[in-house]
Amino acid sequence: MAVSGRKAGDDAAVSGALAGLRLRPGYLSSEAQRDLLARLRAALAEAPLFTPVMPRTGKPFSVRMSNLGPLGWVSDAEGGYRYQATHPVTGRPWPAIPDILLQAWREIGGYPAPPEACLVNWYASGARMGLHQDRDEQDFDAPVVSLSLGDTALFRIGGLRRSDPTRSFRLASGDAMALAGDSRLAFHGVDRIYPGSSALLPQGGRINLTLRRVSPPG
Repeated sequence: MAVSGRKAGDDAAVSGALAGLRLRPGYLSSEAQRDLLARLRAALAEAPLFTPVMPRTGKPFSVRMSNLGPLGWVSDAEGGYRYQATHPVTGRPWPAIPDILLQAWREIGGYPAPPEACLVNWYASGARMGLHQDRDEQDFDAPVVSLSLGDTALFRIGGLRRSDPTRSFRLASGDAMALAGDSRLAFHGVDRIYPGSSALLPQGGRINLTLRRVSPPG
């Protein structure tokens, strides 16, 4: 497993490793990051972070989360992984997706229909996410577009089988990425968070925003 830093040429090499993977380092300026963070704080006041649990076992995720948009991704022991229109704790609809994220969807995802969900994942310093595929959507032609805020994460991506070789690279605050084409169903995960690598979040940690289209257009 190769780990790349922020060296010139590395991003092009990473993007070329798997067709459809689009990496945009520094997509959000420092000012744009602060503006987006303020909007997220307002949204999370309406839809607070919750801890999803694994189907059947009820084991809690190490990541806390919320959602934005018409639909939100949730998981619990009884119902499993799914999208629904309301917060599992408050029962209220999810807040709207901010314009800055819709713009990222258009510019990086390049998909004609708008996203229906934006997952807001908060990683504490010790949190991680194991290798997985994003398969709970009906429309695999649509990309998954993600943006990072806060501490740097070590992101790992492989192929269409869990046993395929993987490569890793760092995602820093303001970086954006899209999984599209062949990379849309690639196994991927977050191996670790680098505490103190960003001063954006006063308490540290990382926020990952993941835009998804759930149903086919029309």
